[in-house]
Amino acid sequence: MSEVNGPRGSAGRSGPPGRSGSISRSGPSGPSGAPSVGSWTRFVTARPRLALLAALVITALAVFAGSGVADRMRGGGWQAPDAESSYATEVLEREFPASQPNLLLLVDSGTASVDDPAVAAEAARITERLAGEQGISGVTSYWQTKAPGLRAEDGREAIIAARVGGDETAAGRTLERIAPAFAGESGPVTVSVGGPVAVQHEMQEIIQEDLLRAELIALPVTLVLLVMVFGSAVAAMLPLLVGIVAILGTNAVLRGLTEFTDVSVFAMNLTTALGLGLAIDYALFIVRRFREELDTGADPRTAVGTTLRTAGRTVLFSALTVAVSLSAMLVFPQYFLRSFAYAGIAVVLLAAAAALILLPAALMLLGPRVNALDLRRLLRRRKKGAAAAEAPLKEPGRAWARFGGLVMRRAPVFAIVTAVGLVLLGLPFLGVKFGTADDRQLPVGAESRVVQEHIRDGFPGSPGGGLAMLVEGGGTPAAYEALKGRIEQVPGVQRVDGPVTGDSAAYFSVLPEGEAVGEETQQLVRDLRAIPADSLDTSVTGTAAVLVDSKDAIADRLPWAIGIIVVVTLLLVFLLTGSVLIPIQAVALNALSLTAMFGAVVWVFQDGNLSGVLAFTSTGDIETTLPVLMFCVAFGLSMDYGVFLLSRIKEEYDRTGDHEGSITFGLARTGGLITAAAVILAVVMVAIGTSRVTNTKMLGLGIALAVLMDAMVVRSLLVPAVMKLTGRATWWAPKPLRAFHQKFGLSEGESAPVGPGTKGGPSGPGAPAADGEIPEAGTRDGEKVTAGA
Repeated sequence: MSEVNGPRGSAGRSGPPGRSGSISRSGPSGPSGAPSVGSWTRFVTARPRLALLAALVITALAVFAGSGVADRMRGGGWQAPDAESSYATEVLEREFPASQPNLLLLVDSGTASVDDPAVAAEAARITERLAGEQGISGVTSYWQTKAPGLRAEDGREAIIAARVGGDETAAGRTLERIAPAFAGESGPVTVSVGGPVAVQHEMQEIIQEDLLRAELIALPVTLVLLVMVFGSAVAAMLPLLVGIVAILGTNAVLRGLTEFTDVSVFAMNLTTALGLGLAIDYALFIVRRFREELDTGADPRTAVGTTLRTAGRTVLFSALTVAVSLSAMLVFPQYFLRSFAYAGIAVVLLAAAAALILLPAALMLLGPRVNALDLRRLLRRRKKGAAAAEAPLKEPGRAWARFGGLVMRRAPVFAIVTAVGLVLLGLPFLGVKFGTADDRQLPVGAESRVVQEHIRDGFPGSPGGGLAMLVEGGGTPAAYEALKGRIEQVPGVQRVDGPVTGDSAAYFSVLPEGEAVGEETQQLVRDLRAIPADSLDTSVTGTAAVLVDSKDAIADRLPWAIGIIVVVTLLLVFLLTGSVLIPIQAVALNALSLTAMFGAVVWVFQDGNLSGVLAFTSTGDIETTLPVLMFCVAFGLSMDYGVFLLSRIKEEYDRTGDHEGSITFGLARTGGLITAAAVILAVVMVAIGTSRVTNTKMLGLGIALAVLMDAMVVRSLLVPAVMKLTGRATWWAPKPLRAFHQKFGLSEGESAPVGPGTKGGPSGPGAPAADGEIPEAGTRDGEKVTAGA
């Protein structure tokens, strides 16, 4: 191993030798003595202007390609497409459009009765107009059928129902065209537009508006926080630019995907949150390491090369772990979940690409000017001398080192108290109840929600909770009558209407006694599906049936999703650390970091605590797919921070073989960085959480809580405490796996064996430093630990 102890400006670090001897970075060197770099690094350092120009052109194309992406997204996606309820719904829509109305016109007659001749005449005229609209089928009304379920109990309101054809995008456009012509006063009545198609369309519009507001909140706040972290306004702008590039690129990817598959509009929220959050994480790590290299006297080209070989390698590795966590959602059939996988994978990889190509090119051109416009000088103006000017930067690093030492001295206490506290915070999740999204996701006062509330509260039966049993197989009137009798005998059935027969099928309408998606109605769905139908083929659909099928689909695929995340995470962390125990710790502690999020989701959003403060309506349950989505996203982000910490610990352990000193060093070098990154990402997620749509609010606030708990509790307390308790066994691996890691493993540090007086290789357990002492906390080979970015 070569030693590099040159003056400032040389490729290596300078300073007094550390306790384990003068250890330098090692690796192959080019003709000038600077470490060689990979082909992409050579391109960035040799042609930074060309790299920036290429990035600018690609970003401009992405802006063009991604324009109008939100208009092509859909508002649903919670239903499993291969489920029995989906099949029955599709057949009923085709054969009996009136059986599946998705557009409801609520006709309010004021003080008159809906049976008043003038009201009836106007309602008949509106019904006829609606039936004549293109894209509308299956129009029916109370005045045509006199069905009691279409008339309010007070006799002042009644319903005109219809089916808007086409997919969600086409149905939304039809609604936009006809709603203005029907909503409002019309003679003696007032008409309001509702129904599932109106709810979904209004939800989509609100999400787009809220997303724009979230971006307007998050961007300036993020910029202020970045200036506080970096000090330099120039350095603070770089992560923001990387995030914008990642978001614009992901919009283009999603726009392309809408040509081939359904994509949920909710995925736009994840694109913004992860685009800004991860880009800032990666840029913080890259810029921090670059400035660190400049501080040792390295020239910009050498600093960029070293940064990409170390921090750049960690960023790429981190992006893979996050992408794997998000890719697990691809195993689920619901396109709501798959959409988040599309958006998440795209934005993670684009954020990493921008951080590893665009950002190094900018740093190459900026050089020391990356520290320009240091706004913190205003706060230090009264302090004299260079030492005083540097003190605020170094103090946080020493504080984290001292804090790490305190945690390890009391490791059993911190480990037990923290773990028990996290478990207690997660206990409310044991009482979780799963449901389906409805109009109450919308803010109070939204027109489609008002219509649905009038129907839910003022009409008889269980509006929106009815079930339909599709019957195929050429039944006879006698067979239908026998089947109807068996349906009426099922517990929980209030009324059975039908059969309504067509050319090749028939259906029964079943009104349940219980709530629309309550446990009793869900059991009724299972009981109806178990009814013997002789030679007839039956299938059940309805809101409760969709929920039952969605829960079954998630339960069937969830073990596969968790298995993918766990197995790949174990493999990736092993490749990073060469340890058998650390990957297991990483998975267990990551899962533990999510308990507060899941407990809060149930306590707040299901049970309704803080509903007044957060301005939402509790439905008494949680939408079935949300916990899966939040787990995958939060687990990936937790691994992101875990990789940052473990990579620095591993780098120092490879260099010194000092277990406790490596933990202290890693915490000192990344504690402030991870905390800053978590706070910034939490700000972005909280901005998303200001949405007026409950599911989006839950997603944003829940992940913000998970990120903060992971960075400030798990990474700061639990990880160092557990690693202290496991001691040198932390780094153990059997000989075959050590050999595998030495051949294929990855790490942030360049290939540097442990220092003199140690035994074992970089992947094996090392011995104490040469003189048997732990290096002073907050130092590295005599160099003071600096903090901040």
